[in-house]
Amino acid sequence: MVDAAQSAPQSKTKARIAHAIAGIVILFLLFDSVIHILAITPVVESFNQLGYPAHLSPGLGIFELICLIMYVIPRTSVLGTILLTGYLGGAVAVQLRVGAPLLSTALFPVYVGVVLWGALYMRDSRLRTLVPLRQGKYE
Repeated sequence: MVDAAQSAPQSKTKARIAHAIAGIVILFLLFDSVIHILAITPVVESFNQLGYPAHLSPGLGIFELICLIMYVIPRTSVLGTILLTGYLGGAVAVQLRVGAPLLSTALFPVYVGVVLWGALYMRDSRLRTLVPLRQGKYE
């Protein structure tokens, strides 16, 4: 049974906020994927510091771009978010492996993932139906 709060349409203001938040994350991930594809000098240096061959950078950038395109398309947005979550999880693992500072560097991909899921949750009624957040005590 769906209660009235869950089936009520989302306000235009909330929809705009959700799209603005998603837009910021999309622009960040688009920038990240492009610099990986182009394998610019800072990216190559980062790969060397992390102990990974720089020739992997374009492939990772293409994968990230494909996942991002899936995130942008409403029909595939949930799958895109799941794939981006895996990608960001790999980034966390790499940062932890090299001993990067936890709160600033190692967990930054987690922060991006939380915003990614939050924006999707706000703009996708299917996800809100699947994972309802309720106020108050559980019944």
